[in-house]
Amino acid sequence: MIPVTKPFLPAEKEFRAYVKSIWERQWLTNNGPLVNTLELKLKQYLGVSHMLFVTNGTIALQLAIKALKLSGEIITTPFSFVATTSTIVWQGCEPVFVDIDPETLNIDPAKIEAAITPKTSAILATHVFGNPCDITAIQAIADKHNLKVIYDAAHCFGTFYKNRSVFEYGDISVTSFHSTKLYHTIEGGAVFTQDPELLRTMALMRNFGYSGVDTFSEEGINAKNSEFHAAMGLCNLRHVDEILKKRKYLYEQYLQRLGNLNVQFQKLENEQDYNYAYLPIVFETEALMHQSKAKLELAQIYCRRYFYPSLSSLPYVKNQPMPVCDSIASRVVCLPMYHTLSLSDLDLICRLLLRAQNFDNNFKPKHFGTLVTDKIESEINVTAVNVNGAV
Repeated sequence: MIPVTKPFLPAEKEFRAYVKSIWERQWLTNNGPLVNTLELKLKQYLGVSHMLFVTNGTIALQLAIKALKLSGEIITTPFSFVATTSTIVWQGCEPVFVDIDPETLNIDPAKIEAAITPKTSAILATHVFGNPCDITAIQAIADKHNLKVIYDAAHCFGTFYKNRSVFEYGDISVTSFHSTKLYHTIEGGAVFTQDPELLRTMALMRNFGYSGVDTFSEEGINAKNSEFHAAMGLCNLRHVDEILKKRKYLYEQYLQRLGNLNVQFQKLENEQDYNYAYLPIVFETEALMHQSKAKLELAQIYCRRYFYPSLSSLPYVKNQPMPVCDSIASRVVCLPMYHTLSLSDLDLICRLLLRAQNFDNNFKPKHFGTLVTDKIESEINVTAVNVNGAV
């Protein structure tokens, strides 16, 4: 079985060494020494001014909206993970969607100004699949209209924009360190800002608003993370350069093998500054996407319809047709991408996709993801054995 992703795990003895120190100190949470060490090492590695290690990426978004005192409408993208939109609603604001660029898959800056109203307080944009938005254009619009900018940079560990970490842009950037990410702390996330006062506010909010032993200065929440999560983060930080290098290699191998596949690849802002976190492909039609996905699943290879559905179709938001996003979301899948993905498995994935395109035009699965015919299953078994043969 080839899943869409697998978490990177360091050698068990590396993690056990940190766990032993936690046992000795008996300091499990509440801004412990490993949390502080991780924050320092991450700032050094990423070259960022200020950051806080928090519970997860969703809490990071909540802190950002709260710390900036946002209200009314927040302009955002319909093509992102659901937390981008649900957090806006959770914080009592209204998401106003702007359609995406059909090539970069990021929010289209040319369409933002038309969505601004007197109620607009901010722009919350996602760097989709780690591909940076047009940050320069978005900031110019925000400055012109006196709006705050938050970036959902959940996929962006190791991504740069104009020679700086992408986390350094916007009033606040947030990221996720969930186990599915190329760098993870099992569960976790972070907030980034260049404003020390904003950082201080979020630091207080992270710990219930405590400003002293029995004093409170902010409306807070429990957004802290534990020593065990920090330990995993410290372990994985030792390997992140290796992980980034391997991801780039796998990404390039996919592109090389899928050159004749009739799909659209995401246009990257700058390939040299990208972290190669995901490999999304957009099929010509939804039917072709389903056909190819079913073909892979017959061989127990699992891709993901990411992101689907369009967030503008969620039941708790105002319906806003987004023709570009709606079309992309119906046709996109992310292919398996993880550190231990072998070249032979990648080769098999590519061969099956090309076979689905070139030889299975009449293949119409009765139920997507289920076995359909003995003939198709037989073809896949042969291909799985002879991965070095011709398609």
